[in-house]
Amino acid sequence: MLPQRYFAFVLCVLVCVLSLALWHEGLAWHWLAGIGGALSLVGIADMLQRKSTLRRNFPITAHIRTFFEFFRPMLRQYVVESDTDHVPFSHIERSLVYQRAKNVEDKRPFGSELDLYATQYEWINHSLSPAKIDGHDFRITIGGPECQQPYSASVFNISAMSFGSLSANAIRALNEGARRGGFYHDTGEGSLSRYHREMGGDICWEIGSGYFGCRNPDGTFSEERFIENANSPQVKMIEVKLSQGAKPGHGGVLPAAKVSAEIAEARGVPMGQDCVSPAAHSAFSTPLGLLQFVARLREKSGGKPTGFKLALGHPWEWFGIAKAMHESGILPDFIVVDGGEGGTGAAPLEFTDHVGAPLREALLLVHNTLVGLNLRDKVRLGASGKIITGFDLARTLSLGADWCNAARGFMFALGCIQSRQCHTDRCPTGIATQDPSRWKKLDVPDKAQRVMMFHDNTLKALKELIAASGLQHPNELGPEHIIRRVTSTEVRSLSALYHFVKPGELLGGKLPDHAVFKVFWSVARTDSFAPPRTVLEAHHTKTR
Repeated sequence: MLPQRYFAFVLCVLVCVLSLALWHEGLAWHWLAGIGGALSLVGIADMLQRKSTLRRNFPITAHIRTFFEFFRPMLRQYVVESDTDHVPFSHIERSLVYQRAKNVEDKRPFGSELDLYATQYEWINHSLSPAKIDGHDFRITIGGPECQQPYSASVFNISAMSFGSLSANAIRALNEGARRGGFYHDTGEGSLSRYHREMGGDICWEIGSGYFGCRNPDGTFSEERFIENANSPQVKMIEVKLSQGAKPGHGGVLPAAKVSAEIAEARGVPMGQDCVSPAAHSAFSTPLGLLQFVARLREKSGGKPTGFKLALGHPWEWFGIAKAMHESGILPDFIVVDGGEGGTGAAPLEFTDHVGAPLREALLLVHNTLVGLNLRDKVRLGASGKIITGFDLARTLSLGADWCNAARGFMFALGCIQSRQCHTDRCPTGIATQDPSRWKKLDVPDKAQRVMMFHDNTLKALKELIAASGLQHPNELGPEHIIRRVTSTEVRSLSALYHFVKPGELLGGKLPDHAVFKVFWSVARTDSFAPPRTVLEAHHTKTR
């Protein structure tokens, strides 16, 4: 059966021929023939060009969106939402990514559209003596004392998105963009597919509870399969996924009908059966067990940087992991904190809106805990959750992160239009779909260049911000550099707004003057994730 686009192409050609035939039938037919012929030529041109996947998938009709985009400044106040409405990304944010990905003018005329006197408005303080910075390829080294193959990472990378959630050509374009730009591409829990391998870009291999790519037939962890993939030169880091911001504590099922041959190959699962991601891991069940598993993966990968990713939930569980790090001496090379504002292909509304701590609070608690244990200089911190601009990077780095990851920002760079059809397999741009009639029209070389340029231009913006602040590198950013309006008449720096633990403060007899530490630190356990007895007793007392 011929693909739909061929029928569309033939139809356009037939309309062109018919238009020419009707041209001699009188003036009234001239108009009909002219319009029909013009539209047919536009349709043919749309299907033959390779720059826009949307136009290849929806010839002619895709130009309606272009029309509204072009005339948006005049129409938006009567027809569409404000440029600053976040749903979940505003038009200003999406346009900025498109412009930087296409390497076109990204400046703004006539002043800010934001309300500078609204509560929660934030800015970065500048210096009267700006710095001069030669380059913008800011990097950090990831790898602790037990790491044999440290990795020099960019401060901005592609966050976890699996093959299966994204199409083959989307994976190819992201990985090739990462290769060209010298940054890493996180596989997501769907494992290292053939499409990740084709382009040769640096990989952070994420291992979730389904152990895809390193599993036995019964779904348990397979050390043998892990070693096969982990020792690939392309794999630079290993990341154990405990939870993700968009749906923490929630497993997932990829229905059997969607488990294609390529997905089955990448994940190590049989075709014709549901592909299950359990809510919890089977390889460990305690904080200490997690660290032992991390150490095991690091050893079997040949000493590559190994760590874990989590969305912060019960504070006593994180404190149990931190205590286990201190008491056992087993340290991850890195921890990635995923905020509750993170995105996903599909999640229950309640999980998207109301489960998991937002990034700033989660990152601060993890950072503070490591500082309090004198471990912060031994463990690198990554952060992800709605980060796309240079200011997003600066603010997150100022709160304790060493580097940032982004997923949806790089999807915009691929051409995502935020149609929010990711869960339907009908993504109009060929990014979040397994429909070959759509994803095959996503031009890999063109989109890879856009991925690279978005990364490059965002780091240039970050460079300009920190230079204006009188700094030389993003690692010099601190909470004192970011200011937030608390009320219409009061502003505070983040250093004054949040509580910061002093180095070694958790090692002394007196706990930090912060409620979460006072309530949960002393009762957290290294041998169990279970709720502390004091929490259960408080609950029972309250409900009697």
